[in-house]
Parts: sequence; structure tokens; C-alpha cells
Amino acid sequence: MKKLFILIFFLGISATGFCQLKNNSFEEIDSLQQIQKRKIIVFIHTDWCQFCQRMKATTFKNKEIIEALNSNFYFIDFNAEEKRDIIFNNQIFKYQPSGNNVGVHELALQLGTINNQIVYPVLCVLNENYEIILQYNNYLSPKDFKLILKKLEE
Repeated sequence: MKKLFILIFFLGISATGFCQLKNNSFEEIDSLQQIQKRKIIVFIHTDWCQFCQRMKATTFKNKEIIEALNSNFYFIDFNAEEKRDIIFNNQIFKYQPSGNNVGVHELALQLGTINNQIVYPVLCVLNENYEIILQYNNYLSPKDFKLILKKLEE
């Protein structure tokens, strides 16, 4: 009985644990692009955004989405309230405080601003030359996200 439990336990881990979304940093992208050119998908979110957390728990846990992102894109999970300086595309981006422990990162504003405002979550897609080719600021279900990925792969 004990052996059966151990076998089931390890089968469960191997079925779910090895399908993890590869999260890159902005600083890694230049060297990755030299190896293989790919579009970059940036998921811009905050810790307090309910829809952001829901996407993390559903959309970015979907096995098909994880496989597509890992195989065909460079994915960056970016907290818009990140406080560290980020070097991307030969520029330095900084956190911009706007009050007591409140603010937003310049890079989040640059990539996530649509119609002069930023509304979370934001999906920003960059081409191989770091040009924005798609911005979407709303919750995306796994089904809708798969449709976007399919279009981007064409």
C-alpha cells in the first residue's frame, strides 16, 4: 500500500510539476534574442489587482498556454510596482513613487499605457525589435489567451 501511495505521488508530481512557465527578466532578453528571435509577451500586473491574480491562477497555469509560451515566445511576468531599476533596450527604467509606499515603474507605464492610462492587468506583446505590436488591458481567460497566442504565432 505504501509503495502504491509513493508511486501515485510521484506520478502526480511529474504530471503537473514539470510543466512550468519559464519567466524571463528584461535583462535576459537581449542575449536570448541573439540565440533565437522571438516575440516577447509581458504580463504587467500588481499584487492588489484581483483580475491579475485570477489570470495567474487560471490562464498562466493552463498546460497548453505554458507550452506555447515556453516554445514560441519570451515571457516576462512584471509587477508594475517593482522598485528595482531595470535595464531594457539600452535604457534604464526606475520606480516612480507617487505617495507613501505607492508608485509605478516607468517601464510598466511605457509598455502598459493605453489611451493615456494604465489599467491592470496588461498584456503587452513586443516584436523582435522591441516594438509594441499588441496591448490588451483586461482579464484574459485561458480560451481567449489561446486565441491571441494562435494569432501571434502566424
